[in-house]
Amino acid sequence: MTGPEQVPLPSHSPHCLGCGPDNPAGIHLEVVRAGDAVVTDVTFDERHIGAPGLTHGGAVAAACDDLFGFVLYVVGEPAVTRSLQVDYLAPVPLHQTHRITARLDSRDGRKLHMIAEGAAPDGPIRFTARATFVVVQLAHFERYGAMALHPGLSAIGNPTSPTRRPETTHG
Repeated sequence: MTGPEQVPLPSHSPHCLGCGPDNPAGIHLEVVRAGDAVVTDVTFDERHIGAPGLTHGGAVAAACDDLFGFVLYVVGEPAVTRSLQVDYLAPVPLHQTHRITARLDSRDGRKLHMIAEGAAPDGPIRFTARATFVVVQLAHFERYGAMALHPGLSAIGNPTSPTRRPETTHG
């Protein structure tokens, strides 16, 4: 899925439900940064079933929430989910690849307002999502041992990280 202006991003941790390659029940998102957005192509399977042949809404929400976590590489600050809303516009069939794109919509102090959409292979948008994340200090994660489990977290707050965007004024 990488292209000339796309940068692959590291998973949050090997066992992350959304992007962890070592989680047997995971969604296994592989995410790239494309400018100020992050993008993943996801194919839900029987591990994510809701109604017969369809993806469980909770799996769709988990994929969106995890992808929003990758927007933090663009923002350059660690944050946690405060709220998440998913609007299901059409069924999400299993075994079809859906492209989910997420980005920062606006910022209000420590609150990061993000948006995403998931499109079917033939183009129609099947779901949209909105989230508010709250910026926290890395100490928030350190108290739970996260830095030992995922040293890549420090890249989010590292001004020299290739995944961080150049300094800009947030609107």
